[in-house]
Amino acid sequence: MKKGQLGFLTGTHAVNDLYQGAIPAMLPFLMAERHYSYAAVSGLAFAASGVSSLFQPLFGILSDRRPRSWLVPAGFVTAALGVVAAGLSGDYVVTWLCVALAGIGIAAYHPPATSQARAAGGSSQRAMSIFSVGGTIGGAVAPSLVTLVIGSAGFDGSYLLAVPALAMAVAWALKGPWMRWRGHTEAPPLVTAASAKSAAGRTRQADDWRSFGRLVAVVIGWSIPFVTVTSLVSLHAQRDLGESGTAGAVVLTCYTAAGAVGTLLGGWLGDRQGRMTSIRVGYLAALPALFGVAWAPAFPVLVLSATLFGAAMFVPFAAQVTLAQDYLPHHPGTASGLTLGLAMAAGGLCSPAFGWLADTSGLRTAFYAALLVFAVPVVLALRLPDRVAGSSDSPPADLVEAGNINSGQ
Repeated sequence: MKKGQLGFLTGTHAVNDLYQGAIPAMLPFLMAERHYSYAAVSGLAFAASGVSSLFQPLFGILSDRRPRSWLVPAGFVTAALGVVAAGLSGDYVVTWLCVALAGIGIAAYHPPATSQARAAGGSSQRAMSIFSVGGTIGGAVAPSLVTLVIGSAGFDGSYLLAVPALAMAVAWALKGPWMRWRGHTEAPPLVTAASAKSAAGRTRQADDWRSFGRLVAVVIGWSIPFVTVTSLVSLHAQRDLGESGTAGAVVLTCYTAAGAVGTLLGGWLGDRQGRMTSIRVGYLAALPALFGVAWAPAFPVLVLSATLFGAAMFVPFAAQVTLAQDYLPHHPGTASGLTLGLAMAAGGLCSPAFGWLADTSGLRTAFYAALLVFAVPVVLALRLPDRVAGSSDSPPADLVEAGNINSGQ
């Protein structure tokens, strides 16, 4: 495991997903200041997650053809620009387009960064969970940062939200050369012995598109309640339980921060009991927690339920990514792009429908509808087959090429 590379990539993931989390955190402020309806803010959620996820598989295909590490900084910088522009814009259509631009930046980041993180981590479930938790931490910090900036300076101060991305872009420019192979006394950073051996074993197997299709169905069912809760739980605390905007930010922060704990727990569980155990445990635990979110009669119950739901939803997250890559050993970028992309795509595409349901029948009805949808992937997740990579003594061509490009050869 290349701990330095993995740690740095985890930091970029935190910055990138901070902007993914900033958009739902901005929705209550947009409703209060610009008087948007639930359907309107759900449309913005679609622009962020749905549009992003439709583009993400395309970036995955590009990453399979040739490693493009420059997409990592370009992605999170574009995401930051989109979020800042959305805050400064007063027109709904322009705001929607800016949020969509942020989503495209987020999409560009994930496939190349995920491939680099798995190589740096030696294909360990724990390493992938560490990389994943970086994004979760970024999403957890987002509500507090947005509340601090917009709550004190208003939308005119939205430009301050660009500071994390600009700082990380400078760090990338300085850190980038350190991640390259500068000598011949050790293997290229992205081609560790463990990652090369594991990846070579995977490339000896055929792509299992049938099992991958089952996993895609599970991820689609995962994304719908996840995006619904992300978009509406803060409003649920304020509108249904009579809490303040700060309390709404608190429940959203607890929800997203719990994902970090769940991600690390899933990586630990996957390395010790097998990744299928982490997948099944996560889905089975998330179902009653989602019921608690919908039913919550008081704010403490909502916070507890949302926290448990956020943690349980991310227990299987890292395992799903590595399982997808092992289902498609010849197309790891495509597998990452589709898995990570669809993790938000279906939820984003369905956001306007759940927003309309919240407008017409209330937020609780929208949550109960999401609960019914979620029962389907829970059943499917219990029937997913595992796939164990074979072994080989030589690294595959795609990792060698990635190492050579990073080394400047």
